[in-house]
Amino acid sequence: MAAGTTHPATRQTTGLIDALNTRYHKTALRVFLVVVLAHWAEHLTQAAQIYVLGWPLPEARGVLGVPFPWLVKSEWMHYGYALLMLVGFLLLRRGFTGRSRTWWNLTLGIQVWHHFEHLLLLLQALTATFLFGKTVPTSIIQLLAPRVELHLFYNAIVTIPMIVAMVLHTRANADNASARCDCALAS
Repeated sequence: MAAGTTHPATRQTTGLIDALNTRYHKTALRVFLVVVLAHWAEHLTQAAQIYVLGWPLPEARGVLGVPFPWLVKSEWMHYGYALLMLVGFLLLRRGFTGRSRTWWNLTLGIQVWHHFEHLLLLLQALTATFLFGKTVPTSIIQLLAPRVELHLFYNAIVTIPMIVAMVLHTRANADNASARCDCALAS
């Protein structure tokens, strides 16, 4: 390859990331938001099953977990979602500018930790070596809060700054003047 040229695969990846943060940013953010809201629906349904309907914890599995109980018990599924979120925050980051970028970065940082916790749970499940003398996979923060409540908390502290970032990003103002997408609403 000639000096100063890039590998075709690198150009394709850069082209995709650039497209996701320019002409497809609005659509990508909407799709990402649907994924986040669907995940929220699962957690809120599980919480309602426990606290409103009085279901025992093993039976409260959310919407998809009722017909597919193995999903809720699968650390792979939980880890996969945490990874999907992390990748989404990374891929869509370049489209944000100003204060919206600050809020998006905050969300990304929280998701890095959330992902680490799920990686820790997955590794324990795969190796059957459990931390802290527990008999099941246990995350660090799970030592302070039960898993159902912890996941509601994690999803809240990831979603709230994400929504703030998205709202700020859709405002047509000087803060978004350098944005290269058409997400900002016309004044």
